[in-house]
Amino acid sequence: MKEASGNAKGNKNQESVLALIPAKGASTRLKRKNVLSLGGKTLLQRAVDCAMESGICSDIVVSTEDDDIAGLAKGYGAEIPFIRPEKLSVDPAGVEAVALHALDELEKVGRSYKTLAILLPTCPLRTAEDLQEAYRLFSENDGRFLMSVSEYEHSPFSAWVIDQNQNALPVFPHYRRHKSQELPKAYRCNGAIHILDVAAFRQTRSYTSQPLLTYVMPRSRSFDIDTEEDLLQVRAYLSAAQSNPN
Repeated sequence: MKEASGNAKGNKNQESVLALIPAKGASTRLKRKNVLSLGGKTLLQRAVDCAMESGICSDIVVSTEDDDIAGLAKGYGAEIPFIRPEKLSVDPAGVEAVALHALDELEKVGRSYKTLAILLPTCPLRTAEDLQEAYRLFSENDGRFLMSVSEYEHSPFSAWVIDQNQNALPVFPHYRRHKSQELPKAYRCNGAIHILDVAAFRQTRSYTSQPLLTYVMPRSRSFDIDTEEDLLQVRAYLSAAQSNPN
């Protein structure tokens, strides 16, 4: 592994916002998904561009263990001030551990931040306006933790499980006789945006701690790419949208 390079910027203003883009090379279900192309840009470039165009991010850092991804990230205008350890690039290491490592590495060179925005490349249709609006919501509510969500297409409250005898059992018996329009709305984390108060995040070491604000995004911008099927679905959606702009 080559030595990391990047621009160490010294002491940072405590009010500044760090955009962190986790982009490991060792993805499992969809190989090297973070650098796959979508609409003429890699998923990684889309995340970097979103952070840049939002205008809210003081610095944009990509965390990766991969030399090729590091080179691409620098070409897109992001920083690679450190190389992520291999142990944080394989399961069971998660985004929270990656984010805490990034904050620690930056603090070693005198760079601290009040707010952290985590942008996963795998939600590529998130826009700069989404990030701006999420940050506005976070700021106006003195937020500690915020995540972007989208409504489930099919309500989980109508879900069934199948037991060992192949019998169907309702997961939520209370709602079994309810019509779909009578079920509570349910939302999923779409991975597009997490905004965190750094001090609170360091204390809880979880990016879904309470109180947890939500920024609701439409399903059309909430695709989460983790498999080949997901990628094909998003490409088909973009192709259809370009063919029918209205």
